Amino acid sequence: MRSSSSLNFYPSMFPEDVFGEGVKDWKEEYAPFAKYGWGPSVQAEKWNGRHAMFGWVFMCATAYAKGHGLIPDADTILNLKEWGTLATISNKDTITNERAIILIANVHFLFLSVCATLCPLPFSDPLLLEPGTEDEEPYGLIPNYKDMGVTKTAEMINGRLAMLGIVALMGNSAVTGRSMIDIINEWVGGAYF
Repeated sequence: MRSSSSLNFYPSMFPEDVFGEGVKDWKEEYAPFAKYGWGPSVQAEKWNGRHAMFGWVFMCATAYAKGHGLIPDADTILNLKEWGTLATISNKDTITNERAIILIANVHFLFLSVCATLCPLPFSDPLLLEPGTEDEEPYGLIPNYKDMGVTKTAEMINGRLAMLGIVALMGNSAVTGRSMIDIINEWVGGAYF
């Protein structure tokens, strides 16, 4: 299994096929899971990237909604007597309306992903591989981007960038103690609010 990475100029610094070797080792060690695309696989990377891209769209939409007053009483804390334990985080802090709306939207998307897994539509790309279906070849550390437009390679690159961006955003939020929405607004130069 050989990936098509464009990093052939530093073979010792960037091993050519680390991911491919990891996929192969996983298939040997956990064959019952690997046949469905669980674990390190191109299928899993593709779907994680799709979720990350959706996350960015939704976070940017939330920042826009916050900046334009589209979330009613965004800073109002949920009433613990009305909402019970749904209004708390780790049984300590009570969440705001804004955070509850974001949580509901993410749970909705998670539910749609579960539905896509359990009963995929005939025209859609299933989350899990069908028995007997082979996974795609790994794209390598940096895929060769030959074709312009909506391609599988473009989807993989965009998904990877979205995942890295979310990790950077979470790290920034953890270090500074600020909300992710406020950080996104700062990153785009205050365009949302």
